[in-house]
Amino acid sequence: MDPGFEAGFRQFVTDRSAALFRTAYLLTGDRHAAEDLVQSALTKTAARWRDLRDPAAIEGYVRRAMYHEQVSWWRRRSRAAEVSTGLPPDRAGEGHADAADLRLVMRAALARLTPRQRTMLVLRYFEDLSETEIARLLGVRVGSVRSQIYRSLDRLRKAAPELSAVREFG
Repeated sequence: MDPGFEAGFRQFVTDRSAALFRTAYLLTGDRHAAEDLVQSALTKTAARWRDLRDPAAIEGYVRRAMYHEQVSWWRRRSRAAEVSTGLPPDRAGEGHADAADLRLVMRAALARLTPRQRTMLVLRYFEDLSETEIARLLGVRVGSVRSQIYRSLDRLRKAAPELSAVREFG
């Protein structure tokens, strides 16, 4: 990588790594796995950096790389029970106790889901992607996305009844 491109890549990593980590953590439910996921996506991005021009396209490329890598990890992983460890740093300011409590409850509830269910909900509600976009991104049918989201929400509601008090969730 030549110095000009390297400086641009370093600036991108500095500017966007926190947001990418938050998404990766929601996808994985584990701090270390999230760090690995971001690192893997950034490695792939560095290899293609010269071809990427538009800042919006760069972020999309990194996020797409993260989603695809996560899907690859699902396929390789055996059906062992998940163990969630560690929490990402919380950025809530003073006076936002209710929002922080909700984030903690939501984080714990998402950790009770399978990686596939968690990913479907993160892509749909956190990343605000349409069912069609999710299907294209993950290489599955739209009907599969719909049924996975339905089942994931149902499981989330049953696993975390404390979320029923949240109007947006119900």
